[in-house]
Amino acid sequence: MPSWADGPARDAIIAFVERVTSGPEAVPIEERIAVFDNDGTLWTEKPMPTQLHYIVEQWRAQAEADPSLADRQPYRAAVTGDYAWLGGAIDKHYAGDDSDLQIFIGALVGVTAGMSVEDYAASVGEFYERAKHLTLGTPYGDAVYRPMIELLRYLEQHGFTVYIVSGGERDFMRPMTQQYYGIPPEHVIGSALGLAFDADSGDVRYTAGLDFLDDGPEKPVRIWSRIGRRPLLAGGNSNGDLPMLEFTRAGGGLALLIHHDDDTERGDVPYDKGAEHALAAASDRGFTVVSVKRDWSTVFPEN
Repeated sequence: MPSWADGPARDAIIAFVERVTSGPEAVPIEERIAVFDNDGTLWTEKPMPTQLHYIVEQWRAQAEADPSLADRQPYRAAVTGDYAWLGGAIDKHYAGDDSDLQIFIGALVGVTAGMSVEDYAASVGEFYERAKHLTLGTPYGDAVYRPMIELLRYLEQHGFTVYIVSGGERDFMRPMTQQYYGIPPEHVIGSALGLAFDADSGDVRYTAGLDFLDDGPEKPVRIWSRIGRRPLLAGGNSNGDLPMLEFTRAGGGLALLIHHDDDTERGDVPYDKGAEHALAAASDRGFTVVSVKRDWSTVFPEN
């Protein structure tokens, strides 16, 4: 893991992996499960999560087609560029207030309602091909965290099977996870829009509803329902990842909490908002805190 600086976080990861893969405490290879959040853990989530960038484009197009939409949120935010309202809705969610998130979700499901899963995947794939990160100015494939990609490969080399477990929407992530992370789409667990089979066309299509939001206490539930095993290692960065980290740590696993504290202008802006509870609980609950500033010698891929 060359992009990891020598220090306690790197040492803790290596010591743990060596302990559970060799010697008397070795864990059978089929039980070596690692799970990682996506936004803020495997790639940057500021100034807004990548999926929100895509959704804002869709809302703006809808408002252009139907100007009456521009009078209400979140379409007004998309048209005017008031991204503070959008970010505020997410921050309020992490603080336990979902009043704006419900408005957000109501408009979100309208983007895909009636669309086939293949058409949505094609639309998202086209977005990834042309869109650039709003502040870095690079393709989103260059906004991944290089140290975390190295960690994924290190774990796989030691017999781990890696899954993404994100509050982000599952089918938005699937078109890029193989290319960006080397993780196949069947190993992606995320929030899900409603689906229904259209017998007339033979397609699976999205309904005008949200099936579930894979965040907070829902994460361990979805891990168990999809994998059927308690993770041996987990990585996250926010309050919404706390239950997943606790689920892992309670079984004797290693829980990594990424702390965005880098003020060196390497491109990953420092922030604690949305992670306050996780950071406050880290010491008492035995989480290994990974400091972006201290523990990563390189943040993004070098072009």
